[in-house]
Amino acid sequence: MKLQQLRYLVEVARSNLNVSEAAESLYTSQPGVSKQIKLLEDELGVIVFERSGKRLTAITEPGKRVLEIAERILREAQNIKRVGDEYAG
Repeated sequence: MKLQQLRYLVEVARSNLNVSEAAESLYTSQPGVSKQIKLLEDELGVIVFERSGKRLTAITEPGKRVLEIAERILREAQNIKRVGDEYAG
């Protein structure tokens, strides 16, 4: 599990499940975002997003819990960075 994968999950959810829009916001490619999400789902053994063909259609119940935790982890990572910036300055 990588912070980058968590960022991708959160951004896709914020982008109303539009992977292309999320990829653009993250300055990366749509296939890269899709691949990282799939790798994370495989690692967790949980489907985060329901799919219809290649399109994401909804967030699963376990996915909602994963997203809540991912958002919290990303906030805490940002807090760690702030502490580093405070003491470095």
